[in-house]
Amino acid sequence: MRLSASLFLAVTMSVVGAGCGSGGRSGAATTTAPPATTAAATTTSGAGALQAEANATAAGDIPDNQVFLVFRDVPAGYSMKYPEGWAQQGSGNRVSFRDKNNVIRAVVSSGAAWTRASVQADLRALKGARVQSPPQAMTLSGRPAFKVVYRTVSAPNPVTGKRVTLSVDRYYVRKQGRRAVLDLGAPVGVDNVDAYRLISESFRWS
Repeated sequence: MRLSASLFLAVTMSVVGAGCGSGGRSGAATTTAPPATTAAATTTSGAGALQAEANATAAGDIPDNQVFLVFRDVPAGYSMKYPEGWAQQGSGNRVSFRDKNNVIRAVVSSGAAWTRASVQADLRALKGARVQSPPQAMTLSGRPAFKVVYRTVSAPNPVTGKRVTLSVDRYYVRKQGRRAVLDLGAPVGVDNVDAYRLISESFRWS
């Protein structure tokens, strides 16, 4: 009996020890590693390239009699005009308005004032976009800004295979530690020049 009890005790201790050892190895193997950085895949401004929707309804110009409303983004600290009836998406620091494949988007972040070098760095990280013009220094609503034009091509329509090329006017604006990227996009061939000029010039920091 004493031998059997001793043998049972030895086997039990061996199993417990093996279990503890396995638990230790499992813990080491499942330690969560920090996620891989995505800095190379995102812009420094946080504003990726606008994309058209190939399955959206037919594109068209903003009509001459379009009514514009004023959008005030209190958390982000700015206001601007937008066409009445366009669908709003997002809130706070990232807001967009869309009608068919006409798109307006404002992305606000904190950071140093935009310079030509920082704008160029942002553009280098603009995945899926073909930059059409180098950064042009300008004034927007009386403040220093930069303007760039780029193009993107949508994914193919699942039925027709058609792709939509979007031409985007991008503005980099800032004020005292806050900066914004304003994108105004329309399908190539659509004439929204006057309407988009009105919208960009209406941008105001509050």
